[in-house]
Amino acid sequence: MKERRVRRADLMLIAVLLAFGVVLALGNVLFSRAGQTAVVRVSGKVVAAYPLSEDREEEIAGAHGGFNRLVIRGGGAWMEDADCPDRLCVGMGVIRRAGQSIVCLPHQVTVEIVGPGRRDTDAVSE
Repeated sequence: MKERRVRRADLMLIAVLLAFGVVLALGNVLFSRAGQTAVVRVSGKVVAAYPLSEDREEEIAGAHGGFNRLVIRGGGAWMEDADCPDRLCVGMGVIRRAGQSIVCLPHQVTVEIVGPGRRDTDAVSE
Protein backbone atom coordinates (compact mmCIF):
# COMPACT_ATOMS: atom_id res chain seq x y z
CA MET A 1 0.00 0.00 0.00
CA LYS A 2 1.26 3.41 -0.93
CA GLU A 3 2.07 5.78 1.94
CA ARG A 4 0.71 9.33 1.64
CA ARG A 5 3.03 12.10 2.79
CA VAL A 6 1.80 15.46 4.00
CA ARG A 7 3.05 18.11 1.63
CA ARG A 8 3.99 21.66 2.42
CA ALA A 9 0.92 22.93 0.49
CA ASP A 10 -1.38 20.81 2.68
CA LEU A 11 0.15 22.29 5.82
CA MET A 12 -0.20 25.83 4.44
CA LEU A 13 -3.88 25.22 3.63
CA ILE A 14 -4.52 23.92 7.14
CA ALA A 15 -2.73 26.93 8.67
CA VAL A 16 -4.72 29.42 6.55
CA LEU A 17 -8.05 27.77 7.44
CA LEU A 18 -7.19 27.76 11.15
CA ALA A 19 -6.15 31.42 11.02
CA PHE A 20 -9.39 32.30 9.21
CA GLY A 21 -11.43 30.50 11.88
CA VAL A 22 -9.62 32.30 14.69
CA VAL A 23 -10.19 35.69 13.03
CA LEU A 24 -13.92 34.95 12.61
CA ALA A 25 -14.32 33.82 16.21
CA LEU A 26 -12.40 36.83 17.52
CA GLY A 27 -14.45 39.20 15.39
CA ASN A 28 -17.66 37.68 16.71
CA VAL A 29 -16.56 38.20 20.30
CA LEU A 30 -15.20 41.73 19.78
CA PHE A 31 -17.97 43.15 17.61
CA SER A 32 -21.12 41.52 18.97
CA ARG A 33 -23.28 43.80 21.06
CA ALA A 34 -24.31 43.20 24.63
CA GLY A 35 -28.00 42.48 24.88
CA GLN A 36 -30.50 44.49 26.88
CA THR A 37 -33.71 42.47 26.76
CA ALA A 38 -34.81 38.83 26.70
CA VAL A 39 -37.81 38.51 24.37
CA VAL A 40 -39.94 35.42 25.01
CA ARG A 41 -42.08 33.96 22.23
CA VAL A 42 -44.52 31.06 22.37
CA SER A 43 -45.66 29.71 18.98
CA GLY A 44 -44.01 32.73 17.37
CA LYS A 45 -45.99 35.33 19.36
CA VAL A 46 -44.23 37.65 21.79
CA VAL A 47 -45.56 36.90 25.28
CA ALA A 48 -43.04 38.81 27.39
CA ALA A 49 -39.89 40.92 27.34
CA TYR A 50 -37.62 41.13 30.37
CA PRO A 51 -34.66 43.49 30.88
CA LEU A 52 -31.39 41.67 31.52
CA SER A 53 -30.53 44.28 34.14
CA GLU A 54 -33.19 42.94 36.55
CA ASP A 55 -32.72 39.54 38.21
CA ARG A 56 -35.84 37.38 38.05
CA GLU A 57 -37.26 33.89 37.54
CA GLU A 58 -40.27 33.37 35.29
CA GLU A 59 -42.31 30.30 34.47
CA ILE A 60 -43.33 30.21 30.81
CA ALA A 61 -46.40 28.23 29.72
CA GLY A 62 -45.55 26.29 26.56
CA ALA A 63 -47.80 25.80 23.52
CA HIS A 64 -49.08 22.38 24.62
CA GLY A 65 -49.39 22.94 28.36
CA GLY A 66 -45.78 22.30 29.37
CA PHE A 67 -43.58 24.72 31.27
CA ASN A 68 -40.13 26.26 31.03
CA ARG A 69 -38.44 28.15 33.88
CA LEU A 70 -36.41 31.12 32.65
CA VAL A 71 -33.81 32.67 34.95
CA ILE A 72 -32.31 36.11 34.37
CA ARG A 73 -29.39 36.96 36.59
CA GLY A 74 -26.17 38.93 36.25
CA GLY A 75 -26.98 40.16 32.74
CA GLY A 76 -27.58 36.69 31.31
CA ALA A 77 -30.57 34.41 30.74
CA TRP A 78 -30.92 30.62 30.79
CA MET A 79 -33.54 27.88 31.07
CA GLU A 80 -33.21 26.40 34.50
CA ASP A 81 -35.89 23.74 34.11
CA ALA A 82 -38.45 22.39 31.63
CA ASP A 83 -40.80 19.43 31.51
CA CYS A 84 -40.20 18.62 27.84
CA PRO A 85 -38.92 15.11 27.08
CA ASP A 86 -35.42 16.00 25.85
CA ARG A 87 -34.69 19.10 28.01
CA LEU A 88 -32.24 20.38 25.36
CA CYS A 89 -33.19 23.97 26.17
CA VAL A 90 -31.90 23.48 29.73
CA GLY A 91 -28.50 22.46 28.38
CA MET A 92 -28.14 25.45 26.03
CA GLY A 93 -26.41 27.53 28.68
CA VAL A 94 -26.34 31.25 29.41
CA ILE A 95 -27.07 33.79 26.68
CA ARG A 96 -26.27 37.50 27.01
CA ARG A 97 -25.24 38.85 23.57
CA ALA A 98 -27.66 40.32 21.02
CA GLY A 99 -28.79 37.65 18.56
CA GLN A 100 -28.29 34.67 20.86
CA SER A 101 -31.31 32.49 21.57
CA ILE A 102 -32.62 29.49 23.46
CA VAL A 103 -35.18 27.24 21.76
CA CYS A 104 -37.53 24.64 23.20
CA LEU A 105 -39.14 22.91 20.22
CA PRO A 106 -41.59 20.66 22.11
CA HIS A 107 -43.14 23.70 23.85
CA GLN A 108 -42.58 26.09 20.91
CA VAL A 109 -40.80 28.54 23.25
CA THR A 110 -37.94 30.80 22.16
CA VAL A 111 -35.97 33.32 24.18
CA GLU A 112 -33.94 35.78 22.13
CA ILE A 113 -31.57 38.45 23.39
CA VAL A 114 -32.04 41.79 21.66
CA GLY A 115 -29.88 44.88 21.89
CA PRO A 116 -30.55 48.60 21.82
CA GLY A 117 -32.69 49.87 18.98
CA ARG A 118 -33.95 46.42 18.00
CA ARG A 119 -37.59 46.02 17.02
CA ASP A 120 -39.66 42.87 17.46
CA THR A 121 -40.61 42.79 13.76
CA ASP A 122 -38.54 42.56 10.63
CA ALA A 123 -39.11 43.58 7.03
CA VAL A 124 -40.72 40.24 6.16
CA SER A 125 -43.28 40.22 8.99
CA GLU A 126 -44.30 43.88 8.63
